[in-house]
Order: sequence, then C-alpha cells, then structure tokens
Amino acid sequence: MRTITLGRTGIVTTAAGLGCGGHSRLGLQKYGEAHAAGITRKAYEMGVRFFDTATAYGTEPALGVGLKSFPRNTYVISTKYPVWDNWRDNYAQKFHETLDASLRALNTDFIDIYNFHAVLLNDYIDIKEMLVPEIIKAQEQGKIRFLGITEQFGADTAHQMLDVALTDDIFDVIMVGYNMMNPSAAKTILPRAIKQNVGVQCMFAVRRALSDPAQMKSDIQKILDNNQGGAGLEATENALDFLTALGADGTPIASSIMDAAYRFCTHTAGIHVTLTGTSSEAHLTDNLKSLKAKPLPADVLDKLAQLFGLSDCVSGQ
Repeated sequence: MRTITLGRTGIVTTAAGLGCGGHSRLGLQKYGEAHAAGITRKAYEMGVRFFDTATAYGTEPALGVGLKSFPRNTYVISTKYPVWDNWRDNYAQKFHETLDASLRALNTDFIDIYNFHAVLLNDYIDIKEMLVPEIIKAQEQGKIRFLGITEQFGADTAHQMLDVALTDDIFDVIMVGYNMMNPSAAKTILPRAIKQNVGVQCMFAVRRALSDPAQMKSDIQKILDNNQGGAGLEATENALDFLTALGADGTPIASSIMDAAYRFCTHTAGIHVTLTGTSSEAHLTDNLKSLKAKPLPADVLDKLAQLFGLSDCVSGQ
C-alpha cells in the first residue's frame, strides 16, 4: 500500500483510507455491528492504516471493535463533530461530551484528527469563534492530535467554505469533495493546501454518478445547463466509456469507470488520503486494487480536463 505524509501533521499513513460513512456505512444498518467491524478488520489486514468516521455515521463503535486487536500506534483515526441541529445551544458542554463519547466508542485515549463535520460557509464564522477554542482545549488535554474540517460538498460544490478556512489557516487537515466530474478543487483548493502544507482527505471519489449511468447522464446535463461542459461532452449514459477502452498497449485503460475514478483522485497533486467506503469485502478488495494502481495515462487525463475542467456545479451524489 502506498504511503504518504499527511501534510504538516507529519503523520505517515496510507494513501488509501477506509471511509466509514457514505451510503454503505460499512454495512452497519443492513448487516449489523459485527459485520461492520469485520470490514474494518479486513481493511487493516489488507494494509489500510487510515480510518475516517463520524459521530453522525454511527460507525464509531464498530471501528473501535474492529481495530481493538491492533496496536494503536499503527493506525490513524479521523472522526467528526456534527455542527448542525442547534449546535450553538450549550455548545461548549455539548462539544466536550460528544468528543468524550467518541473516545469511548472508538476505544482509544486520543483521536488523531478531529474534524468539524460538513461545515457550510454561513456557519463557519461562529464555529471559528465558538468551537475552535474548545477544540484547542481538547488538543491541549491530549484528547486529539490535530484539527480538521470537512465541507458539505453536496451543497457547496464550489468549495466556498474551504476557501475561507484556508485563509484563516487554523486547520491541519481538510476534507474536500473531488472527482472526475467536478475537479474544481485542483484549481482552487489543492494548490493552497500544498502551499500551506495542509493535509487533504478526498471524499466523493466515487458516488452515485460514477457508478450509475442514469445519474451520470443527469449530472452531465446539469453541467451542460450551467455552461460548464467542455467540447465534446454529451449527456449520455456512455459518456465515460472511453475510460474502459483499449489503450495503446492493447489492454483496457481502466477495468471500470470506478477504477478510473479512484486512480484519478489518488494520484492528484495535493491529495493525501483518498477514502473508499463499502459494505462488502469483495468490493473493498476491488477498490483497494484501484487505489494501488498506476495513474491514468496523460492523454486520458487531458480528455477529462477538456470535458470537465470547468465544472463545479455537481457533487456526483
């Protein structure tokens, strides 16, 4: 498994991370906690050393069970504090109680990266003024190592919140939405993160639009309606079939669109950890194979840039 240094945190970990949220949530809701813990264990056994969860996902306990037999200093935990549903009420007490509950659920004395979860621009200033002092207290107490923030990509596809957060430069790690159909972060967010040595988690590498042809067609139509499509882009269900065509060596460029999507993200400059979520060991195996594979050919990347290089209006969700 390829390893990276997570920006200024200095953490050395794997470029592939297990995402414990998304639609699958490790299969928790369908198959139960034991199954979800088993997916976590399997990911570790396959070489993954970065695990991202959240209070809101409900998968913290499963992650704690799945990792309990492995040395704590061999893996990285990222989890998130929810900033919605009247979070401003009794905010300091609520923050520390929630953090302590996460520590218990995860069966750990410390969290490597504690993130504010799915922050929108209109909440950011209050979070900075009210909650950042509390997260710094927790850091001083040794409960967390580094500060993180994640965007609400579905509602903020142009990364407005992260643009402001990077200007303040409070956070050691950010989580950004990035994929083949909305690569806008490569122009606006990632260069700044590189300059500031901020660690970057990539989410939305594959969501519905890159696994469901009908959703892909719908998203492409939205891109075209917003005049963000490049020459040759058409709203069809086979618009990305060129990714699985035969390459110059006579073999398929990618084994699937999803394979191409993971390879596109993990080899993008500025991205450290690309997250993959699943409820299936077989699916996990395929995804990790993609995250370990070589970059897409330069001509394919050029074509993707031609088609989607102006797009910032879809998330792929």
